[in-house]
Amino acid sequence: MWPVDFIEEKRDGKEQSTSRIKKFIEDYTQGRVVDYQAAAWLMAVYLKGMNERETAALTEAMRNSGDVVDLSAIEGVTVDKHSTGGIADTTTLIVAPLVAAAGVKVAKMSGRGLGFTGGTLDKLESVPGFRITLSKEEFFNQVNRIGLAVIGQSGELAPADKLLYALRDATGTVESIPLIASSVMSKKLAGGADAIVLDVKYGSGAFMKTKERAFELARAMVDIGVASGKPTTAVLTSMNAPLGMSIGNSLEIDEAVDVLSGRGGKRLKEVVLTVGAYMLKSAGLVATAEEGRTILQEHINDGSGLQKFKEFLEAQGGDTSFIGVRPLTKRVNARDIRAEKNGFIVHVDGRALGEIAMETGAGRAHKDDVINLYTGLALHKEVYDKVEAGDLLCTLYGGEGADTSAYEERVRVAFQIEETEPTEKESVVADIIDG
Repeated sequence: MWPVDFIEEKRDGKEQSTSRIKKFIEDYTQGRVVDYQAAAWLMAVYLKGMNERETAALTEAMRNSGDVVDLSAIEGVTVDKHSTGGIADTTTLIVAPLVAAAGVKVAKMSGRGLGFTGGTLDKLESVPGFRITLSKEEFFNQVNRIGLAVIGQSGELAPADKLLYALRDATGTVESIPLIASSVMSKKLAGGADAIVLDVKYGSGAFMKTKERAFELARAMVDIGVASGKPTTAVLTSMNAPLGMSIGNSLEIDEAVDVLSGRGGKRLKEVVLTVGAYMLKSAGLVATAEEGRTILQEHINDGSGLQKFKEFLEAQGGDTSFIGVRPLTKRVNARDIRAEKNGFIVHVDGRALGEIAMETGAGRAHKDDVINLYTGLALHKEVYDKVEAGDLLCTLYGGEGADTSAYEERVRVAFQIEETEPTEKESVVADIIDG
């Protein structure tokens, strides 16, 4: 009896047909399969797994459960970039204008963040006047004109994924590679881009804790993309330390300006150049990633990447008068935290710093939480840097009237300083899976 026989099929470890997976997802989305039945099937998948074809079939069924964006009105090749999330991850704000300056079309629909800071939309809204809502015509015209637009997600992309994710979160079935891969890729494929580059993170500050599990997830997502006819590449990056030098919303806008101006942290720049190079390669604009890195570095050196960022912000109503003049983040209720001894930073606890940033108001635990766009942490040192007593480690930006003194020791403890320089240093880019 349907759907019990379908649940039993997976419970017993049997391979499930594409048509039956499609029917199950359709029936669940339409309310003909109830939550406890869907939860039972999710647990069966968690325990028994899915093969590559089944995972692709689940992804396609979830993609087709809602709107599928048609980007054919955009001239040229569109490339989407997705990160599995981490701490101080400012990559999108930097890589999007850089690749747009190089000729890639970036038509991005983003959401709001849950976690230590806001998402890309929250960060952009810290720029006075910036609009996250554009009509379809405005969106397409802007991408055709300047190569880049970022808006809030409209319509209903992959509603089946939204329903299933809520169940997975409540039933202990989140950490399943087929379920994670199909969740991410159903939304990416519904977004309509011609090619996809994935930044898959691992480590203490990421969802996937080990490089091996991150590789498994990346491989599954690349296989799904390729099976769907989309060139897909995954870049594996370490989150065993904060990626960038800022944890906060306006602070990450300031960091984007810094990197596009030729400054900024080494780790973030390395990920930007790697992800961006593969975006250029996916678009067919370069033959190799090395050629792509060279082009992107040129756009930093000559200022055209920063100019594209300004053009993008202004196109959506943002006031860019601060760029090149002063930081967007005003120094209000700011506390400088300094090193107390000489040595080398051997570890930075990104999760601890992220929790502090969230406590200042920079992030949200629930989707309805109101966040403070101008609080958080600006780091002045990163992992493996040499420091001397008195060097500035971090500036904490608290909310108006907030007592920031309680955070000082917690921030200092997050920076582990030892006398000797570490002999082994983890590379921030661990691997590439190029589909």
